[in-house]
Amino acid sequence: QVQLVESGGGLVQDGGSLRLSCAASGRTFSSCAVGWFRQAPGKEREFVAFITWNGGNTYYADSVKGRFTISRDNAKNTVYLQMNSLKPEDTALYYCAARTSGPSPSRYAYRYWGQGTQVTVSS
Repeated sequence: QVQLVESGGGLVQDGGSLRLSCAASGRTFSSCAVGWFRQAPGKEREFVAFITWNGGNTYYADSVKGRFTISRDNAKNTVYLQMNSLKPEDTALYYCAARTSGPSPSRYAYRYWGQGTQVTVSS
């Protein structure tokens, strides 16, 4: 069993930065692939980025490539999402998710989810 708690969201101006954290409990977290997803009001939950269990591979949605960076510290059971050059269209509820198999951009592939942290980017 893995429990996830996101933090670090907030209100930021266009062009600003935030770092989200996904803190996990559970002995298997260090072997889990982790993804970040986001959901804006009235829209489907969409993929943002994922990272493999050891941090060796990462992958990003085109909409955030070059602006967001996913990383992890397995000693701290935490995955991060550094978000730079934020835009109003990045406004959403951000979720982290984990799965014990390899990473996937599909939200349906993930078994464990956090409750989300709100990111609002003002223009």
